[in-house]
Amino acid sequence: MAHQLIPLDQEKLSCSICLKLLKNPVTIPCGHSYCMTCIRNCWNGKETHSCPQCRKTFTPWPVLVKNTILGELVEDVKKAGLPATSSGLAYAGPGDVACDFCSGRKRKASKSCLMCRASYCEHHLQPHYNVAPLKKHKLINDASKLQDNFCPRHDKVMEIFCRTDQQCVCYFCSMDEHKDHVTVPAAAERAEKQKDLETNRKSVQQIIPNREKDVKVLQEEVKAINLSTDKALRQSEKMFKDLINLIEKKSSEVKQQIRSKQKSEQNRTIYFRHY
Repeated sequence: MAHQLIPLDQEKLSCSICLKLLKNPVTIPCGHSYCMTCIRNCWNGKETHSCPQCRKTFTPWPVLVKNTILGELVEDVKKAGLPATSSGLAYAGPGDVACDFCSGRKRKASKSCLMCRASYCEHHLQPHYNVAPLKKHKLINDASKLQDNFCPRHDKVMEIFCRTDQQCVCYFCSMDEHKDHVTVPAAAERAEKQKDLETNRKSVQQIIPNREKDVKVLQEEVKAINLSTDKALRQSEKMFKDLINLIEKKSSEVKQQIRSKQKSEQNRTIYFRHY
């Protein structure tokens, strides 16, 4: 029981402006309490001052009375290590589905009930977990999809799956335009699909080791090809360097022979002219 009271206590100890635990709580004349900084910032620069919750106006700026009891309770909550809000008890914001049973500021709905056709925050969802008749109700996790589960024509839960048209339909649709089609309970179709998915998952898991082995073999082959290519490149580079060195050597030898022959011819010509 204590655990279920915690969210209620925390809501009472939260500032409706910053949505956090009250810090330096002050109470205004209408009886509502806020963080001192939050209400000051809210009223700064305004001629009339109104309560963010009940909208009651005050002129001039009313006296902000420090709420000692609330301050002590907030400190007790902090010392107990309790979070300011829980994941299932966050306030509903723009685009969120609000709890249908929250009074005052609405909490964000965590689940919806197809039989109740209502959405619940975690706090108001507890009877569906604890009360025997409510335990039989069908809950869906995505509260924003509640209306998608109802037939747009008959406004009934679409609890039948038409295999012929591959779509969910309600009981009246199954007796009308789908009466000659192959239909099964949506729960049975879901169970079969899940079974097929599980079978496929196991098949994929069996294939993965073989595929990993094939990938490893390919990686080794690519590595071998790269090593072979590097070796061939080194050998070809060495061969061309050797060839270039040989050509340069032969070129130098030929040049030397030509110069030597040139010198011999010059000497011979000079000798004949002398005699």
